[in-house]
Amino acid sequence: QVQLVESGGGLVQPGGSLRLSCAASGFTFSMYAMRWYRQAPGKEAELVALLTSDFVSTIFADSVKGRFTVSRDNAKNTVYLQMNSLKPEDTAVYYCNVRVGGDYWGQGTQVTVSS
Repeated sequence: QVQLVESGGGLVQPGGSLRLSCAASGFTFSMYAMRWYRQAPGKEAELVALLTSDFVSTIFADSVKGRFTVSRDNAKNTVYLQMNSLKPEDTAVYYCNVRVGGDYWGQGTQVTVSS
């Protein structure tokens, strides 16, 4: 079955960096686009980034353009979200997502940006 496992979150000071990972299994990873979403407390989930199967990336959230990048390693069945120059407003639970027939989600990883 499809499984997504995020990791790499944590507490970081403003201006710091984190790299989130999402390890995928249960489907042919290289054939599918992968998405990163985030949900801050009291807010709706927001699509942050998309990376297609042919490595075309799109950052959707205007607030993170120029600071976040998305990449994938098909040999490791893993998608990454590199987050630089983090701000307190980036605090959220970050989820990866894949659409294989239906939507599949990981359990999420908490990112807290605070001094």
